[in-house]
Amino acid sequence: MRTTAVLRGFGQATVLIAALAASAAAQERKYKPLSVKTPDGVTIAAQEWGNPNGPEILFIHGFSQAWLSWARQVNSDLANEFRMVTYDLRGHGNSDKPLEPQRYKEAKYWADEVQAIINAAGLKRPVLVGWSYGGRVIADYLSVHGSARLAGINYVDAVSKSDPSHFGDGIKALPLMASEDLATNIAATRQFLHSCFEKQPTADDFETMLGFNMMVPPKVRAAMGGRQLNQEDLLKRMKLPVLVTHGEKDRLVLVAAAKYTAATIPGAKLSVYPGVGHAPFYEDAARFNAELAAFVREANKAHSRN
Repeated sequence: MRTTAVLRGFGQATVLIAALAASAAAQERKYKPLSVKTPDGVTIAAQEWGNPNGPEILFIHGFSQAWLSWARQVNSDLANEFRMVTYDLRGHGNSDKPLEPQRYKEAKYWADEVQAIINAAGLKRPVLVGWSYGGRVIADYLSVHGSARLAGINYVDAVSKSDPSHFGDGIKALPLMASEDLATNIAATRQFLHSCFEKQPTADDFETMLGFNMMVPPKVRAAMGGRQLNQEDLLKRMKLPVLVTHGEKDRLVLVAAAKYTAATIPGAKLSVYPGVGHAPFYEDAARFNAELAAFVREANKAHSRN
């Protein structure tokens, strides 16, 4: 009897431990994973967050980054109201990393990648949020697929024109980030990451950022460089709501780039963050999230009125 009771107690304890572990895992993983196949056969790792019935936001990270860049958005109060999708660009994070340069040179590959994610997630009319190189990806999407399926665009420390006067000295590290020499590559990546912030990340966050930055092969980094961009005519005709967000102390993309974008797109709103660098969504997440929420609400209202 005693043995049976002990075994029963042990079994109950095991079930309890398993239940607690499952609960902890569920709390830890708040997203729904999405595996997306692009038309050129690249598998993209994507994630869905937040309110499945809320207004839609698709986040597009920058050069050498990953979806983890948006941790302070997807793990915030935004999740209560909005349906958010993040992903790793081709060549980045957990997505496939083809090494053929042309996979990164042509606008259609990047544009079709965004469209594949929109289709796979079943997004009806998302707001695109593009950080840094993510703004370049948005330009690709607009040139290939147009803006008919979008509710709005938030450019975050991004360029909309290849103008040398729009770039700061922080980009000097980029060529060495394509080095096949590991020590050189790591040193350049560390320098680049520090240049991304006026308010430097915590030691723990910096280690995480360095980890996912180093997942990008040197050949991918090299292939992404040198693409020219001039969409002035397209921007002047744009009828979407647009928010241009920029850190005043950005050393990679100067605030002049944001001012150009905002002045070129009719009705675009410019939001400059004093004392903030290239990553306002990290350096001042509270303000960024509040402004993004207000913008997405207004963009969806504007669409419903039209």
